[in-house]
Amino acid sequence: MPNDLRGKTAAIIAADEFEDLELFHPMYRLQEEGIKTIVIGLTMDPIKGKKGYSITPNASIDHVNAEKFDFLVVPGGKSPERLRLNQKILRFVKDFDTQGKPIAAICHAGQVLASAGILKNRTLTCVAGIRDDMINAGARYVDKAVVIDGNLVTSRVPSDLHEFARAMIEVFRNPQLLQTLQPR
Repeated sequence: MPNDLRGKTAAIIAADEFEDLELFHPMYRLQEEGIKTIVIGLTMDPIKGKKGYSITPNASIDHVNAEKFDFLVVPGGKSPERLRLNQKILRFVKDFDTQGKPIAAICHAGQVLASAGILKNRTLTCVAGIRDDMINAGARYVDKAVVIDGNLVTSRVPSDLHEFARAMIEVFRNPQLLQTLQPR
């Protein structure tokens, strides 16, 4: 099957108070495509979502590197505020971008991308509450359900998840095509 995603691996980085839907919806959508999903936490301790759902990370940031993964997903909520303070997380995100691997980020996840220093001259969307932070990080903000800029897929809020997931899978299937059409 062309553009088959079976056998690929996606990293999902999260910390306490992640937006539950923004972690689980993309994770299950990736699994439907046959993609192995690895939830990466700051430690191996269970992490709890804003709505009370918990998940135990498959790995901690101390034991992973971007080269072992094909895609990165960053859920929002309050998790990005914690993730952006960890230098290993920021290096992990920056390595994904440097390697041209797809990164999908929703809601407050832009905070992690900004702290990783990968937003200059990029076009993206995010929750309105961090719009100015994205602009100050050098990004061009667009108020749309989903924005694709090269290897970066961004969305605003949980109600955009259906479009976010569709675009995420499209980019994951065709990263070279999209990077060719939308150079950085």
